[in-house]
Amino acid sequence: MIRRLFFELQYLLRRAPWDSGVPPPELLRYLEGRPPGRALDLGCGTGINALTLARHGWQVTGVDFSAQAIRAARRKARQAGLEVDFRQADVTRLDDLEGLFDLVLDIGCLHGLDAEARRRYAAGLRRWLRAGGDYLLYAFLRPEDQPGGMWLRESELHALLEPDFELVSREKGAFRGRPSAWYLWRRVA
Repeated sequence: MIRRLFFELQYLLRRAPWDSGVPPPELLRYLEGRPPGRALDLGCGTGINALTLARHGWQVTGVDFSAQAIRAARRKARQAGLEVDFRQADVTRLDDLEGLFDLVLDIGCLHGLDAEARRRYAAGLRRWLRAGGDYLLYAFLRPEDQPGGMWLRESELHALLEPDFELVSREKGAFRGRPSAWYLWRRVA
């Protein structure tokens, strides 16, 4: 509950540092030369990436647990004349989500979940993403030898996804001194 209040306050005060208003170049590179399909944006925030996908012809569903963020995303979609299905919901409990997606996008959501929520998220990912579909993930990383807490160890990520997903690419980096990486996984089973 405190975590949710923190996010609501950040969006209400327009001080969410992760909400840059600019789609990341990694997403734009991914979209180059790909035919549009059906996409799911988990932890969509105020919708910048969902709207970017929609501008590229994708049919998009965006999910975030922040009411403030979803209101802002819906407003942006109306102003841009774009159709995006924005939903306020818990990304680990999307039982009413129908159909299969060609792309699931997560920029900074999974790494903030606790271990049990990550397992529910991964089970949902297996249901939502079609065989051959892509999972584009940006996450903060925790060193393998660092005890539990926030962020992900790479070994935890592999344990969550394999063998149903294969790693296509990984681009390591850092954000404000925190180790991070972009991953492209493909659903194989």
